[in-house]
Amino acid sequence: MKIYPVILSGGAGTRLWPLSRAVLPKQLLPLVGDKTMLQDTVLRVAGWPELMAPLVVCGNEHRFLVAEQMREIDVKPLGILLEHVGRNTAPAVAAAANYLIRTDPEAVMLVLPADHVIKNTEAFAAAVAKAATLVAGGSLATFGIVPTAPETGYGYIHSGAPVGDAGFKVDRFVEKPDRDTAQRFLDEGSYFWNSGMFLLPAQAYLDELKELAPAIAAASEASVRLGYQDLDFCRLDEASFSMCPSDSIDYAVMEKTSRAVVVPADIGWNDVGSWSALWEVLQPTGDERGNVKRGDVYLDGVNNTLVRAESRIVAVVGVQDLVVVETPDAVLVAHKDHVQRVKNVVDHLKLKERTEHLHHTKVYRPWGHYEGIDAGDRFQVKRITVKPGEKLSLQMHHHRAEHWVVVSGTARVTCGEKVSLLSENESTYIPIGMNHRLENPGKVPLHIIEVQSGSYLGEDDIVRFEDIYQRA
Repeated sequence: MKIYPVILSGGAGTRLWPLSRAVLPKQLLPLVGDKTMLQDTVLRVAGWPELMAPLVVCGNEHRFLVAEQMREIDVKPLGILLEHVGRNTAPAVAAAANYLIRTDPEAVMLVLPADHVIKNTEAFAAAVAKAATLVAGGSLATFGIVPTAPETGYGYIHSGAPVGDAGFKVDRFVEKPDRDTAQRFLDEGSYFWNSGMFLLPAQAYLDELKELAPAIAAASEASVRLGYQDLDFCRLDEASFSMCPSDSIDYAVMEKTSRAVVVPADIGWNDVGSWSALWEVLQPTGDERGNVKRGDVYLDGVNNTLVRAESRIVAVVGVQDLVVVETPDAVLVAHKDHVQRVKNVVDHLKLKERTEHLHHTKVYRPWGHYEGIDAGDRFQVKRITVKPGEKLSLQMHHHRAEHWVVVSGTARVTCGEKVSLLSENESTYIPIGMNHRLENPGKVPLHIIEVQSGSYLGEDDIVRFEDIYQRA
């Protein structure tokens, strides 16, 4: 049996705002340790001899970040499937299944969200091995987390008749309960938290999908058949995938199929779905008062509180049970019992057509990143970093001029027909409407300060003529 990890790296993680944002969601952030959650998920299964290279499914806007994070941990994925638009887990896994069976009709998928924490990897490996015995007999397996508390933030799975000594038939899926119901589930002992992780034979999953959700099956198959390779990525056909109904694996297949089994897993699992959940994960590393702090933080008389500072000192005095998160452009202060309402803040930002839910002041690009320093009427200032050997697109702006000052490194600048090299403390001017390009020909990062001036300074005022990343 060849098992292919299918890593689902979609979603915006709105409940972890202001750190998680649409352009840089929680799975691409180092929330728990030094590595990002995506990297932790991939490395968690990277050493298993029975597993093949991972297949990653992600949004188009995250493609270069995902590829770079795989390169950083020296993992070459089997492929990176790009969704033009999110359609939930059933279509994403269906696309992965169609992609795999083109080369391996017997492929088995280990479906893993990219943003979960699993502390006991040995117990997880044992659970996967048990699930494999059931999958070999034609079952579709999900992993049920052995509950440790009457949690109201998770869905539950009620187990039915045992299937050998590996698991149980799925009796039913249960939506998030109230606390009394959750306590009854815990007392009965036949209920598990719904982890959203699965072991599925690719063809069997597609067969069930064709029977139970034929529109999803047809659209996802077409999106792979009509998709195409773009650099290191496989782009799902936009028209086909956009027409696909949006639904989860649970609703589309697992709640309806007669082949569903649940394998108990006591693995130290957490889906890190809120700031309070992250506090629970990090709490063992906190102080004697139950506080967890990251960054430049000062605490005085504080208990059971998470404080994270990204760009300046944050001082917290005489409080308890709070979450305080500081970023360069936003600050969140919330009681731990109300962190689910952070999503309301994101909804408010969308309603007001603001940008703080979309991206940070530092924005990553395949060539490096830029960071907003200052902005005002008809001007803005950015700090730009270009990685060695990389270059921006050959481009033009209709509404703004740009001044570039090299802080360190060497810049190769194209301005119209002229190409010149600039060193530290040297500068140049790019007029409105002039074709231009910035490159780093050196072996160290290039840092420049860019001053933009003009009537419109939005990022959509870019006309690309040539781009090594195929964004033109």
